[in-house]
Amino acid sequence: MSESINFIETSVPSLYGTNCFSNSVMRERLPKSIYKEILAVQAGEKELSLEVAEVVAAAMRDWALEKGATHYTHWFHPLTGLTAEKHDSFIAPTSDGKVLMEFSGKELIKGEPDASSFPSGGLRATFEARGYTAWDVTSPAFLKQDPTGTTLCIPTAFFSYYGHALDKKVPLLRSMNALNKQAIRILRALGNTTAKQVITTVGPEQEYFLVDKKYFDERPDLMLTGRTVFGSMPAKGQELEDHYFGAIKERVAMFMRELNTELWKVGVAAKTQHNEVAPNQFEIAPIFSTTNVAVDSNQLVMETIKKVARRHGMEALLHEKPFAGVNGSGKHNNWSMSTDDGINLLDPGENPESNARFLLFTAAVVEAVDRYALLLRSSAATAGNDHRLGANEAPPAIISVFFGGPLTEIFDSIADGKPVSKSTGMERIKLGVTSLPTLPKDVSDRNRTSPFAFTGNKFEFRMVGSSQSIATPNTYLNTAVAQVLSEFADKLEKASDKNAAIEAIVKESYAKHRRVVFNGNGYSEEWVKEAERRGLPNVRATVDVLPVLVQPEIIALFETHQILTKEEIESRYHIYLERYSKQINIEAGVMISMVRRSIFPGVSAYAGALARDAASLAAIGAVSAPQEKKAKRIAELLNEINEDTDKLEKVLTEAQETEDAFIQAKAYREKVVSQMGVLRGKVDALEKIVDKKAWPFPGYEELLFTL
Repeated sequence: MSESINFIETSVPSLYGTNCFSNSVMRERLPKSIYKEILAVQAGEKELSLEVAEVVAAAMRDWALEKGATHYTHWFHPLTGLTAEKHDSFIAPTSDGKVLMEFSGKELIKGEPDASSFPSGGLRATFEARGYTAWDVTSPAFLKQDPTGTTLCIPTAFFSYYGHALDKKVPLLRSMNALNKQAIRILRALGNTTAKQVITTVGPEQEYFLVDKKYFDERPDLMLTGRTVFGSMPAKGQELEDHYFGAIKERVAMFMRELNTELWKVGVAAKTQHNEVAPNQFEIAPIFSTTNVAVDSNQLVMETIKKVARRHGMEALLHEKPFAGVNGSGKHNNWSMSTDDGINLLDPGENPESNARFLLFTAAVVEAVDRYALLLRSSAATAGNDHRLGANEAPPAIISVFFGGPLTEIFDSIADGKPVSKSTGMERIKLGVTSLPTLPKDVSDRNRTSPFAFTGNKFEFRMVGSSQSIATPNTYLNTAVAQVLSEFADKLEKASDKNAAIEAIVKESYAKHRRVVFNGNGYSEEWVKEAERRGLPNVRATVDVLPVLVQPEIIALFETHQILTKEEIESRYHIYLERYSKQINIEAGVMISMVRRSIFPGVSAYAGALARDAASLAAIGAVSAPQEKKAKRIAELLNEINEDTDKLEKVLTEAQETEDAFIQAKAYREKVVSQMGVLRGKVDALEKIVDKKAWPFPGYEELLFTL
């Protein structure tokens, strides 16, 4: 258990950030001149010098040692989608047999983990081991504390000996710089001379399931794949809608309390928590932060959820669809753009129809989403998310933008050259009850069926999967928007009449790309047909969308804005294909093992006992028909399951022996996944008729309703 926190005596403000080497801590511990240098480096105005790094390292070391740290690590985001760390102690032996606790500026700036065993997609040969980590000055260092000790974690980027990005942070930081460059061009053309930087900000909502660890440990599929490859629905699921926003059970509330404590200590601004739609499903959401910090924080959130859950005798499931038949889990990526002097560029204000800045930036986002729909779709493409997208609890696989009535009317009027209705001020909702206040009405409603919804002053990319790093979706989104902004800026900078140019740009852009705007029910079959009529892509499977990454125009996009080189993007294409195939391979292997080693022998013994009972009843003249019928049906299903398992083994072997990465992934998708579905249907049918005590694994009732 982590150190006990007495909330009666410890206020949240005094607790918050105690394990985070934030700017406020640096301001207290660094000389004023050094602190100013760090701020300039964070703002992109200067490069970090070794002299400054030496002073920061000494202050960071002293702070960490005071809090009990013995080791430090460069904490980075390899292409596994997880985080990685190699721990080094602070000790430096002296000639008299003692040690000093040292940490230099060089050690702060640069680390050298072995790069040979991380995914590189061909960028590195196995024997080429050298990799480097570099301190991300804009993301604060933090302490990890647990019963094993305290470690100083330094957020870093990870790249190869030849400078290739081997992680998710380097492209993200590059994309943030690219968008900043183009957005500043727009602002200067609009007459803004004060803003020095445009920052993308993100607030990711994290969904997850909790299950009792006792039952988790009895399910090989949960342990090895994160989802149930078998499992029939109980009599009750989520149809009563009684879990959503319901009262939080005491055991879960205790977990959430400690989760918040751990996150607040490292400076993660966890804000919202609640029950989600499915039984034992929950959500946590932080306050917005700069995108790269939000990415780091979300990785910490996922790690901390799992760590704290175990302390409370539970396991957290971050898989997008751990239970067939109930809602899956997503990670709603709330994205916006703001200036360093506090202007939200996507804030419509009280009169959006006359807010040129809002209209221009919003039109750019709409165009980017339409032009690069497949790229955005690929950013949320994983084996887990294939189970969730389009499953009537998540957005469809069709990329569309939700605007709501008022904004759609404004943009349609501009595109059609019609007069735009003037706003009469913010509308208010009147409830007709004197004891209830009238409430201000937002410029748009919310649409939970939309993959990319405008929600007041930001866009919510709802397609991202719950287990994913949000680095890639934000990298692709930043890059797409940067490209459109660069084209807008080219036109604005050449225009003598800026107002006329803005109107022309918005009109032309929205008229061409408004096909992507859809305000209706994204779950409906009518929308699927309408989207096809509009020419919008509908790609359901990961393997079908990943090839977009190596299309010439996408490679050119990334190279133009210096986000990824051709080699770097091609490497990611191969890594993602390989990861997809490996995930399906593991799931199929688990299925076969569960059938062969547990289900078939256990249920066969049960069926034999049933048959013997039926024979005994018949021998004494008692009614034996029900037992005989049940035993016969079980025997039939077992025979079918045995045959279907043989078929799964056959197609799995064929897929494993395929050498081409894309063809192999297609084989896994079209043959292995298909046969897995057939086998699951038979096993789930069998579970429904076998005595509960005879079934070898805990069922959905235990997994979903026992906290």
